[in-house]
Amino acid sequence: MHFLLETLRVLLLSLWFNIESFIHLFVPRRRKSVAGEVVLITGAGSGIGRLMAREFASLGTVLVLWDINQEGLKESAVLARESGAARVYFYVCDCSSKTEVYRVADQVKREVGDVSILVNNAGIVTGKKFMDAPDSLIEKTMEVNTMAHFWTYKAFLPAMIANNHGHLVSIASSAGLIGVNGLADYCASKFAAVGFAESIGLEMLAIGKSGVKTTIVCPYFINTGMFDGCQSKWPRVLPILDPDYAAKKILEAVLTDQVYVLMPRSMYMISGLKNILPMKQGLLLGEYLGAFNMMDNFKGRAKKQE
Repeated sequence: MHFLLETLRVLLLSLWFNIESFIHLFVPRRRKSVAGEVVLITGAGSGIGRLMAREFASLGTVLVLWDINQEGLKESAVLARESGAARVYFYVCDCSSKTEVYRVADQVKREVGDVSILVNNAGIVTGKKFMDAPDSLIEKTMEVNTMAHFWTYKAFLPAMIANNHGHLVSIASSAGLIGVNGLADYCASKFAAVGFAESIGLEMLAIGKSGVKTTIVCPYFINTGMFDGCQSKWPRVLPILDPDYAAKKILEAVLTDQVYVLMPRSMYMISGLKNILPMKQGLLLGEYLGAFNMMDNFKGRAKKQE
């Protein structure tokens, strides 16, 4: 009897959830207010982190910016103030170091207060074939792109749980959903980031903390310099993303409590097909989309001359 009742409940709710999703294709979801919220963004000294800081600033948030680049942080802080942030704080922090993350997190809690929106954005890419990548760079990739998320959650999640209020934003990658030739360590780090964020989201629901939201962002290459040299074989299907567009989409997802954000929209279909197609057909599709060669001309972000 319990089996029949639970099965009926699942079927009816599934029908309603699909209808609800269809409705929201035409009716925008209601946006929540984040005015006064304390927003911490890692990797905020440049690129998408800086742009997200400006987007959040325009909504009257209190911003806490982290980066390893002090000059970049200062520039981001100025831009955030100009964009309307209630207050802006910035801290130099090496997110690859657990000790450093905990130290700076304690400083933030003393000087600013509890963080209610955490955006794990800091990331690095080696752009080397696995056998050519030095062990130290592989370790650094995992430390920044994955392990840093563990330590920032450990530092700031307890207050969110206590208040049953908060938002955890993981800037992952489409390379955290589909393996890419030439990005073995990067893919591993982003797959781990996606799995970690999904698991913590479920853990919050399981302990009754539905007020702690999760957003997992999986974009294709964003034109910030991080993946300079990479090319899209079919730009109409998989365009290199405009940074401003990506930042606005991420903000919109947070404001509407969207759990998954894949960019561009074609990534929803591509990632879905990966899981249902026969392996040979999946490889054929990958070859067609250029997954075997997209890293061939990788240069990465140019380093400033001393």
